[in-house]
This record gives sequence, structure tokens and C-alpha cells, in this order.
Amino acid sequence: MPSYSDAYKFVILHYYRIGVLLSEDMASKRERLLEKARMGVSEAYSSADHFIIQAVNAYNEIEKTRNLIYERLEEWYAIHFPEVKLQNHDTFARLITVMKSINDVTEEQLTAILGDKGAELYAILKEKNQGSMSDDEYSALKDLANSELTLSSLQESLDRYIKTETERFMPNVSYLIDYKIAAELLSKAGSLSRLATMPSGTIQLLGAEKALFKHMKFGSRPPKYGLLYKMPIITNASMRDRGRIARSYATKISIAARADAYTKRFIADKLKESLDKTLGRTRSGNSGSHE
Repeated sequence: MPSYSDAYKFVILHYYRIGVLLSEDMASKRERLLEKARMGVSEAYSSADHFIIQAVNAYNEIEKTRNLIYERLEEWYAIHFPEVKLQNHDTFARLITVMKSINDVTEEQLTAILGDKGAELYAILKEKNQGSMSDDEYSALKDLANSELTLSSLQESLDRYIKTETERFMPNVSYLIDYKIAAELLSKAGSLSRLATMPSGTIQLLGAEKALFKHMKFGSRPPKYGLLYKMPIITNASMRDRGRIARSYATKISIAARADAYTKRFIADKLKESLDKTLGRTRSGNSGSHE
């Protein structure tokens, strides 16, 4: 007959085995649920609108990085060549990659990079004969300039992708406005289906969230437009017309987004014709009020 201690050990061992089995079952169940969740997230974000969102966000982040690199290059290079003032990022970076000092470059090389200004700059620098830097310093500066050129090439590649995919995925919206602005609206909305369900007033203010929050918290003037301000027709319009033009565009974009998301019919040409008539009345009304 087994002793009390033997029975106790048996019970303990039995429940230990059950616990191990339960823990293994829970672990496998947890892993299955995690895998299911991963597949669900992957499937949810596998549509084209999320690819466009990632691409346009990457494009904008590269743009910010390029601006920072350009500012650093400009400030650094000006220590040795204060006469060099170029607005184009790529042109400035290419100049740095070939000119350590004026004695290392020819007039033809500068002309090939700068055009007509090349000969003028060559004459100025040759006369002053300044701009000496060590090999190590120039190597670091040249590497920074090459990184700007690499980012520029990457940005161009992203731009081509954004244009192709946005015009394919959002043909109506990208017909009415620039494809890049259309992609940024999509990014702000989160998806095409969300953009399609937004009222025109919300679309008009996409990208102006900070200004809207400031208005709601501090009572400042409410914003009249967000990302749509990037459109030349709004940027170049008078202050009194910008809000009206943005509102007209937002109304048509709302309709176009619904067509892109649901019906898949191309109606942008008719929307553009109607929009042009509306904008024409806006301009004629303003010109009449000034007479």
C-alpha cells in the first residue's frame, strides 16, 4: 500500500504535467492569434492606397532631409567660397564634387555645371584665388554632397512611382489636381475609402490641423485651406478669392474621390468643366465688383 508521501508526490506530479500541457496549449494558442493578427494587418495594408501613402511620406521626409543637407553644404562651402550662391540643390552639390579649389577646375567644367554663370564665377574665383581646404575636409564635404545627389535620385524615383500609382488608383482626383497633392490628401485621410466619405469642408482643411487646433484653442482666425494651398491657382489668387477657390476644388475632389473609391467611373472631365465655370463666375464677379 502506497504511503501518504507517495500519494502526495503522485498528485503533485500529475498537476505539474497538466500545468505544462496547459501552458504549452496557451503558448501555441497565443502564437496562432498573433500570426492571425499579423496576417490581418498585412492584408489590411496591402491595398494600393497604403503603398502610395508610404511613398509620398518617404518623398516628403527626403525633401526635408535634402533641405537640411543643402543648408549645411551652403554654410560649410561658404567658408571657403563665399561667392558661390546657388539655389538649386543638385547644381550646388555637383559643383562641390568637382571643385576643391579654383586651381582644380577648368572654366569649361564650371560652364557645364552652371551654364552662362560658370565663366563669370570662374573669373571671380580666379582673381581672388582663395578657397583652400585640407584633403580630409574636402573628402567629408564631398561625401555630404554625394549624399545629396543620391537622395535626389531616390526622390525622382519615388516621384515617378507616386505619379504612376496615383493616376492609376485615383484617376478622377489626380485629373483635377496635381498627383502629388492628391497623394498627400490620401495620406492625410488614411485611405481612399476614408477620403471618399469625408465632407468637402474636411477635405478643404486637410493639412491645416495645427491651424485648426490653434483656432479652436486660442480663438485665432480659422484656416481656409490646407494642402490645397500648394495649388498655383490658389497660391496666386487674391486673399479674398483663395477660400472660395479652395472650397470649389474641395467640393469636386469629394465627388471625384467617391467615384474613384466606389463606382470606378471616370467623371473628372465633367467635374473639371463644371469647376472651370464656377471659377470663371468667381473671377467675373470680383472684376465686376472692382468696376
